[in-house]
Amino acid sequence: MPRKILILGASYGSLLGTKLLMAGHDVTLVCRRKTADLINREGTEVRIKLRDEPDHRAIHSRDLPGKLDAAPPEDIDVAAYDLVGLAMQEPQYTNHTIRMLMIKIAAARLPCLSIMNMPPLPYLKRIPALAGMDLDDAYTNAGVWDRFEPGLVSLCSPDPQAFRPPEEGANVLHVGLPTNFKAATFADAAHNALLRELEADIDAVRLDGHDVPVKLKVFDSLFVPLAKWSMLLTGNYRCITAQEPRSIREAVHGDLAQSRAIYEHVDAVARRLGADPADQVPFEKYAKAAESLLKPSSAARAVANGAPFIERVDLLVKLIAHQIGMPEAAIDDTVRTVDRKLGERIIEG
Repeated sequence: MPRKILILGASYGSLLGTKLLMAGHDVTLVCRRKTADLINREGTEVRIKLRDEPDHRAIHSRDLPGKLDAAPPEDIDVAAYDLVGLAMQEPQYTNHTIRMLMIKIAAARLPCLSIMNMPPLPYLKRIPALAGMDLDDAYTNAGVWDRFEPGLVSLCSPDPQAFRPPEEGANVLHVGLPTNFKAATFADAAHNALLRELEADIDAVRLDGHDVPVKLKVFDSLFVPLAKWSMLLTGNYRCITAQEPRSIREAVHGDLAQSRAIYEHVDAVARRLGADPADQVPFEKYAKAAESLLKPSSAARAVANGAPFIERVDLLVKLIAHQIGMPEAAIDDTVRTVDRKLGERIIEG
């Protein structure tokens, strides 16, 4: 039976959306009206490389069995949907019309699967060691999440790397690293049955007889998505420097020993919170993947382009590390660098 999935965010969200469309489910992307008009007129295009093929395939939404549409937040009727995907950057949820939509989603008690790097606060409250911590300062506006019931919010590690080619339209997404989305379960068995249904449907998709990468993998552990924190603190946020941004590969491989130390410290923080080593990704595997990441992270590009706010997983990890007695100087240095660069933008603005 086709499910109806609402995804907030038409850029990165179009990757998960395309996989759902390929599996026969219907997707609505929430975005600006201009982008919605473009998507409703032309559909989306996601470029992804299949295993053992030299070039990327262009997957067009109009060719897929599921139905796609797009709409601005004020036009959404939340009663029509089975699941919500949260795929916007965390600061975008402070936009007035997005906040109004979020209030409706929370009131409807819809299950929400986040594919943000920044975990929603209600999700963190599901982890006993974090439930009582003061983490609000890491969020642009923590009040956005006040109405959400923790058990209805889950997190999906956004491991696939993708970007909008600057010379293309807003309906085009290029996947650079086609890894999997790793989702934790919800508190409710019915919602988990839905997640596993989507997992199986996506896994069964074939394109011209070929398996299609970027799967949805569901895990019982709340800590599996937090494995991304080590990657973000080692690579993504260290792309932001006092000068121009650098690539993820340079951030990781410029000083591999320091990168390993940061990575393993963040892993240790997650284990102190309750993560099992089996929930985590070995540094060697991440370092190998980083060799192919030749562009600065989205956070670094946003800062370079003048964004006054970005997702602050770096600050979130710092706040947690300090509150459990595990501060790390290199993480504190990263936070100071990001703070300084964002401060410069505010002064310039």
